[in-house]
Amino acid sequence: MTPSDIVSRIGRYTFLSALLGFFALPMLWLAAAPFDRHPTLEATIPSFTLHNFSVLLKDPYALPSLWNSLLLAGGTALLTVTFAAAAAYALSRVPVPGRNGILYALLLLSSIVTGTAAMVPLFQLAFKLHLIDSRLGVVLVLTGGLIPAAIFILKDFTDSVPRSYEESARVFGASPFQIVRHIVLPMIRPGLATVTVWAVVNVWSQFLIPFILIRDQNKYPASVVMYTFYTEGGQPDLALISAFSLLYSIPVIGLYLFVSHRYGFRFHGGIKR
Repeated sequence: MTPSDIVSRIGRYTFLSALLGFFALPMLWLAAAPFDRHPTLEATIPSFTLHNFSVLLKDPYALPSLWNSLLLAGGTALLTVTFAAAAAYALSRVPVPGRNGILYALLLLSSIVTGTAAMVPLFQLAFKLHLIDSRLGVVLVLTGGLIPAAIFILKDFTDSVPRSYEESARVFGASPFQIVRHIVLPMIRPGLATVTVWAVVNVWSQFLIPFILIRDQNKYPASVVMYTFYTEGGQPDLALISAFSLLYSIPVIGLYLFVSHRYGFRFHGGIKR
């Protein structure tokens, strides 16, 4: 190995180490600050205490907000996966004229016209449907924003299912519902798991739509309740924010580990290999 190769390798490893440290520091702060009685923005070794969590538990909206977030994320993920899977199967199997153009147009429009840009008409629609201060209203709005991309993802999985499997099932008298339930859905389970995790993460971090559509503090999700840990002057209460952020991240991390362990995020269906 020449000296230039050694220098190049040292430089590459130094760059990768610096990059890893840049992304690891926020995680180290999240792991250490909740157990420090007076945390700062620096990642330091804490003087271990559970005082921050005891103060957080006294907040009447902190823990209920996590349950509200679970309801919103679970309801949105369920509706998104259900409707997107049905639409993806229809677009994959039914020869709709211009279906690819329609699919790309929906994906493009959903990327450009986001919930923030369409907040005024969405609010007016929710008001006329009496869905203001309703979890159902938030779930429907979030579902509508996620469905186009979910259809785009699941259609690729559905296209990979051999049609000969469905034809064989029809020969043995299987109904369309049985074909979808027992053949198509099991073979696109990794896609359904991927869309589920993607939908939950999107809803879990959503702030603006619940903040505008929900009025009752008892219905606030965790993303909105975290906003209340700031003083009137805009100063953050780092002790409460750090403790709540740790609790806030646990469900998403748990979901990711479960799905990763169950499916490994393998992007293929149920065909034996």
